[in-house]
Amino acid sequence: MRAVVVRRFGGPEVLEFTEIPVPVPGSGQIRVKVAAAGVNPVDAATRSGFLTEAGIIPPREVIGIGWDVAGTVDAVGDGVTGFATGDAVIGLRDRPSTALGTHAEFVVLDADAVAAAPRTASLVEAATLPLNGLTAVQALDLLDLPADATVLVTGAAGAVGGYAVTLAKARGFRVVAVAGPADEALVRGFGAEVFVPRGDFLADRVRAVIPGGVDAALDTALLGLEALDAVANRGRFVVFAAGAAPIPLRGIRVEHVWIRADGAALADLAALVDEGTLALRVADTAPLDEVAKAHERLAASGLRGRLVLTNE
Repeated sequence: MRAVVVRRFGGPEVLEFTEIPVPVPGSGQIRVKVAAAGVNPVDAATRSGFLTEAGIIPPREVIGIGWDVAGTVDAVGDGVTGFATGDAVIGLRDRPSTALGTHAEFVVLDADAVAAAPRTASLVEAATLPLNGLTAVQALDLLDLPADATVLVTGAAGAVGGYAVTLAKARGFRVVAVAGPADEALVRGFGAEVFVPRGDFLADRVRAVIPGGVDAALDTALLGLEALDAVANRGRFVVFAAGAAPIPLRGIRVEHVWIRADGAALADLAALVDEGTLALRVADTAPLDEVAKAHERLAASGLRGRLVLTNE
């Protein structure tokens, strides 16, 4: 089978296809025939060598690319219950150092990293959910705040930010969203109560609406100190990339969300999709053969939703 890997670091041109045997699921594992897989910033960070430089991926001769997957169960290992061949599923590969990612024809995942795909969405749409949805959920879990707390979400029009707004509202938080001026209607549609356009003196403008500052911030846009300054003393602040944590001024607890696979949480997210609470957004699709072009589009930024690679 074919899979996308990198053997050296650099731009999209270093992405290459390799032929490898179809992987065999072990005990407690599932083999998924990949129908669709999202293209995420972490894929670009892997390809460029940033994650290796940051000490997150050890040096390897071959590194697989791709975290999200949506497809059908192709084989199950011993001891797996609840899944059968042909089931539509979503899942997450959370070990970035492996030689095989989800940008491939087949991938093997632990059964507890997989969930049934949303019934009301296509597999292309469902492929946008695992990494970004779980990142938002696990970031919110770090806050440990009462339901009426105010939560600032930067990058609220982005893939993670959009989910974070919706899921924060579903938990009873009052959401203050930061995005470009043209995205106000979009993020209010996600559930934001307050909208603050991105730009200079962000903290002053947030505090003009929320005197004393917000209780917490999810900084998906990596604004750092600019967003931290909008948080009240002894508040909460969550960062989403290695090396992006600001100094924890004024007793603010700064946390880093380190994503992990969680099939049960994925099942909960799929249920929110099916009940109409959580909207899936596909920016565009491309065949797996055009993975390098997809990385070029990702680098250009400005996407609303996720690029998705398909196995045609």
